[in-house]
Amino acid sequence: MAAKIRTEKVSAWYGPKKAIEDITLDFEEQAVSAIIGPSGCGKSTLIRCLNRMHETIPKARVEGKVLLSGEDIYGLPAVTVRRRIGMVFQKANPFPTMSIYENVAAGLRLNGERNRDRLDTAVLESLKQAALWDEVKDSLEKSGASLSGGQQQRLCIARALAVRPEVLLMDEPCAALDPIATAKIEDLIFDLKKDYTVVIVTHNMQQAARVAETTAFMYLGHLIEVGPTRELFERPKETLTESYITGRFG
Repeated sequence: MAAKIRTEKVSAWYGPKKAIEDITLDFEEQAVSAIIGPSGCGKSTLIRCLNRMHETIPKARVEGKVLLSGEDIYGLPAVTVRRRIGMVFQKANPFPTMSIYENVAAGLRLNGERNRDRLDTAVLESLKQAALWDEVKDSLEKSGASLSGGQQQRLCIARALAVRPEVLLMDEPCAALDPIATAKIEDLIFDLKKDYTVVIVTHNMQQAARVAETTAFMYLGHLIEVGPTRELFERPKETLTESYITGRFG
């Protein structure tokens, strides 16, 4: 499979502190890639570099290349990059003063869409893709903040999907959710890969094993090992990887 996103020797800093170093990694098109590793190893920093969110932090900087379909995203306008590469965060963050409908339509409106029919169609399709339509179709005018935690997270996924990105980044999307809500998000991730390239950061190795074709293991800012998920878990090549997945540290 072709790489939809490729990082080449990506390093990132917070002020003088280097968070990740020389990460070269491919993310396959229409597949789910997981990034695992202990807290503080640079997983979230890496995916924030993939859609230029890292540079929004004061004194943060990035070196290296991030190629989206062969094009270096650091040579494109940041707003274009974030439209093509959507992101869902660990804590669901619906806009609390907006209705469910307006939450999903927000990105489209920001991009200048005013046609009500087109907005209606996009909201409907995005909520269906996020497996939320049946639960909210009769309450689209209610506040997005009135939904349960798992529903709020799916609303944020619908909001990200509404602008039709090519890639969806997910940073610990189930960390705050109960097992039932987590299972719904995992089922959703499985469906989304038919149309999108999905990159998920997770501290939950069982989750990586369930949803991802490829898994990368990071430790102390370095990429230690990457490979087909099952192979990485059953026959890790690196001692560090084996120690982590067998629970000797983490």
